[in-house]
Amino acid sequence: MTTSMTTAAADPTPPAEPRTGRASASSHRAEPTTAKRRRRLPHTPLNPRPSIPLTLVTGLVLVYTLLPLAWLVINATKSQRGLLDSFGLWFADDFNLWDNITRTLTYDDGAFVRWLLNTLLYVFAGAGGATVLAVLGGYALAKYDFPGRKAVFAVVIGAVAVPGTALAVPTFLMFSNMGLTNTPWAVIIPSLISPFGLYLMWVFAAEAVPTELLEAARIDGSGELRTFFTIALPLLVPGTVTVLLFSMVATWNNYFLPLIMIKDPDWYPLTLGLNAWNQQAQTAGGEAVFDLIVTGSLLTILPIVAVFLLLQRYWQSGLAAGSVKE
Repeated sequence: MTTSMTTAAADPTPPAEPRTGRASASSHRAEPTTAKRRRRLPHTPLNPRPSIPLTLVTGLVLVYTLLPLAWLVINATKSQRGLLDSFGLWFADDFNLWDNITRTLTYDDGAFVRWLLNTLLYVFAGAGGATVLAVLGGYALAKYDFPGRKAVFAVVIGAVAVPGTALAVPTFLMFSNMGLTNTPWAVIIPSLISPFGLYLMWVFAAEAVPTELLEAARIDGSGELRTFFTIALPLLVPGTVTVLLFSMVATWNNYFLPLIMIKDPDWYPLTLGLNAWNQQAQTAGGEAVFDLIVTGSLLTILPIVAVFLLLQRYWQSGLAAGSVKE
């Protein structure tokens, strides 16, 4: 008996209580209620309360954005007669999408293909060069201290505030005196200057590239070029992609600059070429090709959509998080 009492005193586990059917049922009823209470989190700035007016406004903006695209896709499937006789937001009786694409690419001795190649040239040379200059300039302004830095900042801010149309006439006169009008250089060279891209990379590089990392690389004996390409440039990828997309869209949709600089149809970009087809119906004896204009407009936006879908995975933040110990 003494042994059993000693064992009971040494065992701290309380005896199990018998479970009845009523207690089990009560516990099963209480579990869903407790789970619901746990799911209901308080509304905070990180967990805001749903706003019905904001949802409605967002829905209206979505409809406003997608409606022109839907109109373009639907009408690209119509023939010239179906385009004029049918409702704009619904399909016609005939489906001529593939025929319209073939005629668009072959009409006027393949002018659309030539304009597409010209646009790609302007984008690769102009937008690509603008991105490279913006990355180099923004990094230098953010991480190096040199005389005149504040003056450069004032000039960049002032250049961002000046609209491009205000500089169109002086730019045309300057290129005319240099003999560069009606050449691809008249479009490429002005596209290399992107004050907004420079300012964006300046601000992004100041936050995305920790100065401590650069100092550590210099202490280890790394040169400035090696430090830039191996440490700074990978951290600048999100900002670089953003500037590249902005520059590409601006160059791809550029209409006013080529309009005043280029008169030879062989150097037209897509924007001027489609406008030339549109004006063709207003001239005496001209052929109306509205179906080809709509189809060409659809083909024009497809490369931009594809680029956005391919480059969106590079929009990541926090690549340098945890690299510096505070």
